[in-house]
Amino acid sequence: MKKDIDFPKVEGVRVAISRQKNEVSSEYEYYVYLINENDFTLENVLVNSSGYSKKKDQKTSVLRHFIESIASKSVAKVEAIQPDLFALVNQFWVSYYRGKEVYDIKFVFMPDSVTEENFQYINVLEMEGILHA
Repeated sequence: MKKDIDFPKVEGVRVAISRQKNEVSSEYEYYVYLINENDFTLENVLVNSSGYSKKKDQKTSVLRHFIESIASKSVAKVEAIQPDLFALVNQFWVSYYRGKEVYDIKFVFMPDSVTEENFQYINVLEMEGILHA
């Protein structure tokens, strides 16, 4: 069972929600990225994403993504995200292997935290976004 597994502390892995303008419509498109700041490759990466409200009356489907590997000091685009979902709690549960060890971490973007005033330039993405550590 999961409670019987000793998960080592995750360091150097971050999630960002970033935006870029669509060249045709000039509208912003939003994407979720997984950033590996470590000097080692993340293997067999699983990302479960979901959104929900505190009132439990609204929730999204759980999306599951598998990424075979994310090289050291690199980024992987996980999924597109619609701005309507920023009013919900957006949760990204990330699991990966380093050698034979399993690492596991949850990133939570609180409702209305993805706002214009919170956007900053993210060097590794070369675009604006909200970076979660």
